[in-house]
Amino acid sequence: MNLLEFLPRERILPHLKARDKEGVLAELVEVLVAEHKVRDGRQAVQVLLDRERLGSTGIGEGIAIPHGKLRDLDELVAVFGRSPEGVEFDSMDGAPVHLFFLLMAPENSASTHLKALARISRLLKDRSFREELLQAGSQEELYEIIAREDEKY
Repeated sequence: MNLLEFLPRERILPHLKARDKEGVLAELVEVLVAEHKVRDGRQAVQVLLDRERLGSTGIGEGIAIPHGKLRDLDELVAVFGRSPEGVEFDSMDGAPVHLFFLLMAPENSASTHLKALARISRLLKDRSFREELLQAGSQEELYEIIAREDEKY
């Protein structure tokens, strides 16, 4: 499974505007609503917030992988967002989050959902990859960095 199978260039946001957890989730979900991948943005944000209440998806080192499942979703979808300033996200290490990989899956897709989470996690373990994402200037540059890293595994 390659990340770019469910993360096209158009879903890469180099400069998130939101300054809090709920705002970031809403901004990322809005991309999927605009593409008609998600029908009800408020419901999707609520699903993500409910998941956050179980434990933050801020995994540390400036990374969060918010994820959830939706009944009316047809396929696995992802959105990448970057906040150069960082957002308080209740991360495990207490640090602000700069890199967000939002993952939404159909309700009946447990194995695909878990494979995608594992794929994203594996890519983000590489410190130099994370640094490149933080330093990139544009959507195109971010896409190229992700594509290059995605091909390695």
